[in-house]
Amino acid sequence: MTELSSDRAVEALGSLAQGHRLAIFRLLVQAGSGGLAAGDVAERLALPKSSLSFHLAHLERAGLIVRRRDGRSLIYSADFAAMNRLVAYLMENCCGGAGCVDALSGSLERIAS
Repeated sequence: MTELSSDRAVEALGSLAQGHRLAIFRLLVQAGSGGLAAGDVAERLALPKSSLSFHLAHLERAGLIVRRRDGRSLIYSADFAAMNRLVAYLMENCCGGAGCVDALSGSLERIAS
């Protein structure tokens, strides 16, 4: 997996730091790899199409979503590889170098004692 630069991480996080864009991204993640047509996204989130186009372009520039044409429709989907890179970047060196699951298990054991 390609590592993410701090500049790209900031760009991606900045893109998600807006309510409509976060809602769009979450909806596309829920839709899975098949994605959704732009009109379906607009309808489900009750967003005007002009506003939606602006937000989709922003997410696409940040590398979080991809677009493909299917006939006359534009289909958008979350870029799961990019999302995984961002999460990996955020979790890099977490838990003092121990695996996150191992560190969580140890913490839960201490709490239960």
